[in-house]
Amino acid sequence: MPVVACPTCGKKVEWTEANKYRPFCSERCKQIDLGAWAEEKFVIPGPSIDDEPPPDKDNG
Repeated sequence: MPVVACPTCGKKVEWTEANKYRPFCSERCKQIDLGAWAEEKFVIPGPSIDDEPPPDKDNG
């Protein structure tokens, strides 16, 4: 069985269907990670939406 480290706390957890929180070790770690995304502590690299030009408007 594969063993992975919880992305939040680093605890070793088995990657099995029995672990409903995988890759996290617990609901708590899963919620901590979700909160970090919501607070924009994690971002996916790329241009900001604000940096993109506005779409062309067709006036005809």
